[in-house]
Amino acid sequence: MKKNLFLLLALLTGALTLQAQTARKLTIDLTEDGKAQMLAFLPEKPSGRAIVGIPGGGYSVLSNSHEGTNWYEWLNQRGIAYFVVNYRLPNGDRTIPMSDVEKGFKIVRDSAAVWSINPRDVGIMGFSAGGHLASVISTHSPYEVRPDFSILFYPVISMDERVSHVYSCRNFLGEDQKNPAMVRDFSTQNAVKRHLTPPAIILMSSDDNVVPPVTNGVAYYTAMRNAGNECTMYIYPTGGHGWGFGPWFKYHDQMLTELGNWLDAHPAPKQDAVRVACIGNSITDGHGIEMAPVNGYPALLQRQLGNDYWVKNFGVSGRTLLNHGDMPYMNETAWKDALAFNPDIVVIKLGTNDSKPQNWKYAAEFKQDLQQMITTLCPALAQSAKKGKKAKSAQPVKPQIYLCTPIPAFKSSWNISDEVITNEIIPIQKEVAQQYGLQIIDLHTLFANDGDKMQEDGIHPDGKGVRRIADIVAEALKK
Repeated sequence: MKKNLFLLLALLTGALTLQAQTARKLTIDLTEDGKAQMLAFLPEKPSGRAIVGIPGGGYSVLSNSHEGTNWYEWLNQRGIAYFVVNYRLPNGDRTIPMSDVEKGFKIVRDSAAVWSINPRDVGIMGFSAGGHLASVISTHSPYEVRPDFSILFYPVISMDERVSHVYSCRNFLGEDQKNPAMVRDFSTQNAVKRHLTPPAIILMSSDDNVVPPVTNGVAYYTAMRNAGNECTMYIYPTGGHGWGFGPWFKYHDQMLTELGNWLDAHPAPKQDAVRVACIGNSITDGHGIEMAPVNGYPALLQRQLGNDYWVKNFGVSGRTLLNHGDMPYMNETAWKDALAFNPDIVVIKLGTNDSKPQNWKYAAEFKQDLQQMITTLCPALAQSAKKGKKAKSAQPVKPQIYLCTPIPAFKSSWNISDEVITNEIIPIQKEVAQQYGLQIIDLHTLFANDGDKMQEDGIHPDGKGVRRIADIVAEALKK
C-alpha cells in the first residue's frame, strides 16, 4: 500500500514538474478569418531559443498532433519556445502556406523581447510535406523571415512526382506541376545557397516507402554538403513514414537524444554581438577551400574576434562591383541579405573580377558603382558627402565600412589583370575611401610576398592564405 502511494505521489510530482515547464499557451490568428493560426507554447525558463513547427499531411490535411503540438513539453523542458503553424492548405497555390509560415516567423521575431526570445535563434521544424514547406522557407524566403536553423523530418524535397510524394507535389504546385522550371525551383535541393541556407538536421527512416529518402532528404543533404553548408543526417533502419513524436517509433528515445545533442551543439550568436558582414567575390566566398563556410577567411575571422562578434560570409564567386559587369554583386541575394543583416561593420573585398577585359571596359562606372554600394550600406555617408565633408559625430556612423584592396593576381588566370588592379582599381578605391572617411585595408601590399600561400591558379589563396587574410582583417577591426 505504501509502495503504491509512493509511486502515485512520484507520478503526480513528475506530472506537475512537466506541466510547470510551460508558462503560457497562446493562440494567434495569422489571417483575419482565423483560417490560419499559430499556437504558442512559452517555457517557464526560456533559453532564448524558439522553434516554429510545420505539420505534415501531404498538403491535403494537417497532422498537427504527433507532428505538431505533441512536441511542446519536450521543447519547453529545454527552455525552447515552441510555435505550431496551422497553415492554410495550398490547393495548388503555394503562396498560401508560404505566406502563413512567413507571417508566423515575423510575429515570433517581432515579439522576441516580450517572449524572451533571441530573434537570431529561431529555427523551423517540418515533417513530410511540412518538411518541404520548411525547406522552402529556408531557401526561398527573405532574410527577415528565414530560419536560423532547420529540422527536417522525413521531408518531401523534390517536386518531381516521379521520385517524390505525388500528392504533395500536385497540391503544392497545382498547374505549375506542368512547368519544369517551377518543378526544379521548388525541388529545394536545387535552391540551396552557399553561406545563406541555414544549418540543417535531417531525420528519416531507410524503409520509408511514402517519401523516398534518397531522392528527397538525402538529396537535400547532398546539396548542403556540396555547398559546404553545415548539415547533419540521421537515417534509422526502420520506422517507415510519419512517426514524428510518436512513442511507437522504435528509435524515439535515440532520436530525441540525437536531436537534443544537435541543438546543444549550435549555440546562437549573442544578441548584442557586433555584426560583421564580409562582402566579396570568390576569395571571400572561399573558392577552393574545403567546407569554406567553416574554413574560409570570414569563418577564421569569427574565431579570431570571438563571441563578442558575429561574422557572416556574403561572398559570391565570380561577382563584380561593376553593375555592368558580367556578374554584378549587387544583383545577388547575398547583397540583399547583407543589407537585411543590419551590420555594424562591413568588409568589402571586390575588384578582382572587374579587372577582366570584358568588365573593365566599363571602367568609367567603377567609381560611381562603388559609391552606390557604400551609400546604400550607409545612407548617412551620402548626406555627409553632399555637404563636402567627412562624416563626423559623437558616435561613429554605422555601419563602419572597410575597403579591402584586391590581393595580388600572381597569375593572369581568367584574364584577371594585376596591372589593372594596381594602376586603376586601387587608386579609385583609395579616392573613394578618402571621400567618405573610410579605412583602407591594403591587402594588395600586405599580401605581396605571399605567393606561396596561393592555389595553383595564382588568384585564390589556399588554407594558409585565407588565414593570412583573416589575420590582417582582424587586426584592422580590433584597432
